[in-house]
Order: sequence, then structure tokens, then C-alpha cells
Amino acid sequence: MSRRPGAGRKLGAALALNAALVLAAAATLVPLLWMVSVSLMPTGEANVFPPAFLPSRVTFAHYRELFTRLALGRDFVNSTLIAGTVTVLSLLLNAMAGYAFAKLRFAGRERLFGLLLAALVIPTQVAMLPLFLLLRWLGLVNTYGGVVVPAMASIFGIFLMRQFALSLPDELLDAARIDGASELRLFWSVVLPLCRPVLLTLAIFTFLATWNDFTWPLVVLTDGRMYTLPIALANLSGEHFQDIELMMAGAVLTIAPVLLIFIALQRYYIEGILLGSVKE
Repeated sequence: MSRRPGAGRKLGAALALNAALVLAAAATLVPLLWMVSVSLMPTGEANVFPPAFLPSRVTFAHYRELFTRLALGRDFVNSTLIAGTVTVLSLLLNAMAGYAFAKLRFAGRERLFGLLLAALVIPTQVAMLPLFLLLRWLGLVNTYGGVVVPAMASIFGIFLMRQFALSLPDELLDAARIDGASELRLFWSVVLPLCRPVLLTLAIFTFLATWNDFTWPLVVLTDGRMYTLPIALANLSGEHFQDIELMMAGAVLTIAPVLLIFIALQRYYIEGILLGSVKE
């Protein structure tokens, strides 16, 4: 049985590509695995040269210290509360705004959406000072509201929801209106279920961004009891910079939740990114 010309070259190219992807994935995972390994080492073992990859004996003392002496559990709860609240509110408000820009007709719709897109070129750092002054005027400095309110809606989220809502068939929406559904009922019972893939994608984006945000909570919060995990981890690295095992335990505690969430929802994340139309 003869092979087609070029089949061997295509097979070799495919094998080389897969091997390169495997090596790239391994190179990405090695630092994460080493971080977890160091967090389980006895104190001082990570300072030897050459550094050990596996602990001589496994210990969870550094994790216990994080939750007992350093009270990092409080910061973990703060991050969970803020990231969860921002994600829920952001999904609702971004979905409503995106649907309105896509399917509702009102005066100045295109101009307003163009202004929103133009605002994307403004660096976040430029807007921090006026935003902080506004929050101070509202009395939201050093409150959870000061962290949550600015993140409740984003230009990217509105744009993402609008682009997806444009693909929703007008006939389906008109049929629901003819059946007597109000705009609120139409949005809640028809639009949101159809937007599930992109909503999950936006939820992952929003939760990861809020969980990892360091600058804005540091600016608006002054009470150490309200700090989030990234701020607490930065303080930890400043006070215990020689205790590598303890810092790695804090890093694992910070990274693990978002990593597990991404792994659990990656199928929906990819589906939301690739989905360009509504399948009937």
C-alpha cells in the first residue's frame, strides 16, 4: 500500500508541532509546580544551592501560619466577597447595556457607543485620580463599595455583550413581544439564556481581573482589615522576604482559586470566545 506524496512530511510536521506544544506547556507548569513544592518545604530548605525541587519532608506549617498568625484567611474572605460581588453585578449591568446598544433604538445610541469605545484608549492610571476624588465626595473611600462600584460595569464587558447580542435573531425577540412579554421579561427569560456562553466568558474575565487587582484596592482602602489577597501578599513579601517557603504558600493561596475556576470553566470560556452566532 503506497503512501501519498508529502504524507510523511505532514505527519512529521504535526508531530514536531505537538512536541513543541508539550514542551511549552511543561515550561509553563514547572514554575507553578516548584512554587507548590517550595510551599511544602521546611523553613530554610529553599535557600540552599542548588535549589531543591522536591521537599525533603512535606509540611503544612506555612499554611497554618498564614491563617493563624498572619490572618490571611480574612484577606481571602475579602477577596472572595469583592470578586464575587463585582462579577454578579458586572454580568447584570454589562448584559443590560450590551443588549440595549444592540437591540433597542434610542436617540444617540451610536454616538454614545462610539464615545464608550473611544474611552478604551484612556489608560486606567489616568482615570484613577478623578475617580478617587469622586468616591471621596460620595463617602466611599475605605469601604468595600469604593472597590465594587467602579468595577460594576466595564467598556469591554459592554462591547462583548453587544457584539454577541447583535447575533440574536430579531424574529425571536419580536415573537416574544407579540406574545405580550415586557422588555424586562424578554431580557430575563429569552436574552440571558441565549447569552449563557458569553456570560460565562465575561464572568471568568471579570472574576480573574478583580481577584488579581492590586492597584485600585490599595488606593481606595486604608484599613488593613479590609485588604485583599494581592495587597496582603505584597505586605507579606516585604515583611518576610527571607522566608521563601512562607511567601510561596501565600502565592499558592492567591493563585489556586482562580486557577481551579479557570480549569473548571475553560470549556465554556473557549465556547464563548469562538461562538459567533446563535445555533437554532
